[in-house]
Amino acid sequence: MDQSGVLLWVKAEPFLVGALQMPPPSKFSLHYLRKISTYVRTRASEGAYPRLYWSAWRHIACGKLQLPKDVAWLYFEIFESLLVKTPEERLEWSELLSNCTSEDEVEKQRNQLSVDTLQFLLFLYIQQLNKVSLRTSLIGEEWPSPRSRPQSPDLTEKSNGHNKNWNDYSHQAFVSYHLSDLLELLLDPEQLSESFHSTHSSLVSREGVMALSFLIEGTVRGARKIYPLHELALWQPLHAESGFSKISKTFSFYKLEAWLRASLTENPFGTSACLKSGKKLAWAHQVEGTARRAKIACNTHVAPRRHRMVVMSQVCKQTLAKSSDTLLGAHVKIHRCNESFIYLLSPLRSVTIEKCRNSTFVLGPTETALHLYSCDNVKVIAVCRRLSVSSTTDCIFHILTPTRPLILSGNQRVTFAPFHTHYPMLEDHMARTGLATVPNYWDNPMVLCKENSDTSVFRLLPPSEFYVFITPFEMEGDTTEIPGGLPSAYQKALDLREQKIQIWQKTVKEAHLTKDQRKQFQVLVENKFYEWLINTGHRQQLDSLVPPTVASKQAAG
Repeated sequence: MDQSGVLLWVKAEPFLVGALQMPPPSKFSLHYLRKISTYVRTRASEGAYPRLYWSAWRHIACGKLQLPKDVAWLYFEIFESLLVKTPEERLEWSELLSNCTSEDEVEKQRNQLSVDTLQFLLFLYIQQLNKVSLRTSLIGEEWPSPRSRPQSPDLTEKSNGHNKNWNDYSHQAFVSYHLSDLLELLLDPEQLSESFHSTHSSLVSREGVMALSFLIEGTVRGARKIYPLHELALWQPLHAESGFSKISKTFSFYKLEAWLRASLTENPFGTSACLKSGKKLAWAHQVEGTARRAKIACNTHVAPRRHRMVVMSQVCKQTLAKSSDTLLGAHVKIHRCNESFIYLLSPLRSVTIEKCRNSTFVLGPTETALHLYSCDNVKVIAVCRRLSVSSTTDCIFHILTPTRPLILSGNQRVTFAPFHTHYPMLEDHMARTGLATVPNYWDNPMVLCKENSDTSVFRLLPPSEFYVFITPFEMEGDTTEIPGGLPSAYQKALDLREQKIQIWQKTVKEAHLTKDQRKQFQVLVENKFYEWLINTGHRQQLDSLVPPTVASKQAAG
């Protein structure tokens, strides 16, 4: 470690939430990004630099890179969702979009959006995290790895490339291996050689280092405060090491790179640290007859906002229900859960559900991304900013989302349906995460995988198969109905079913059954209902429900 005692680490969120879980477009290679880096500076007067407006990015992505417009918007939208904005600003944007009556009006609103150009270039570059290369397929590791290993491989599964989004070792290895390329993207064109590489005299602007704070942050040894990279790099005692010149107001490329490499260390708030030294939570119990014990860990007692994590694994054959400060604003990973019903009724930052089977997940509003990978026969009920699914089979998603659901590779028989439940604090939690009821694109997914370019990979749930879902817990709060209501076809199906029930009840009443007949009839109905509970798996859910009085006491955990 360097003499200054400064510790730097790669931030988890840009990779965890920002890196799409699929190989990036080929035009996001370093060759093309270098060209974009030069091009935007020549179009500063046209909204390309130092802020990149949607209209300028659309021109570059569609005109220069030949990307479809919806793919260009997807990456712009994902990056924009990572920016620090208040819930009120998010809700205001949703209201503007919901008032648009045509695609032209939507484009007019989008044209008002802009992002930091250099940070956006870094964001496009880190999409390479999930790039599939021949070397990876042959030896299973795309970048050099630190000597240290995670203590809990069954949770992080380092050898599985898909888990790179949650693997802070992969984040650190990626940035370390590609640091020169990342820094060269930030250089002004005159600082590059004819071959678009840095030279010994190359200088990095203050704006460039500020952009790199998108990926790197740190602290001073012994201090608790977290600083963005540029604040540490500009700190007076570090000028000699970081290469900053007060005269030119720039950084020496090679001194800066050397300082970054010497100072980079393990993320103290990453998944590995959470598993090794995080607080273990007794939210779930081991079920008799199961070989593995449920594991739940969190770092929320020590981690600042946007660094909070909860990781749960191997919850089996039980119902787990929590509304807790531990979950508030946390990145949540749910791993290898089977035959369970899991309710996480708090505002969440992001959720990843991985390798789960035969389970139901009811989630509080998810501020950024909800991603499923390698799941079978799973039902997810959630309000989320973005949903993406890959390698799933027979999964159903009851969602409310302001963005188009993303169908990535390897999916079979995906079903989308309207969001169909509520709990008392739901609307309050939606307001806190900046999520509104409109626009809602639950029924307009985007298929991004080449093997399923047609729409046969998914279906919309027929109204005849639709039922509302009752969240069976008492809480304080004002929400008493499904936010935004139901689409008319689904509401009509419910009304028709209710009419049939009323007709049946009237028929029974008018049958004038004797007392013994009523008793026999009641036994028959109860037996049929009991059979239905067993056949559908709902009996297990009812048996494992915690009484509301106990649940409210546990919620404080």
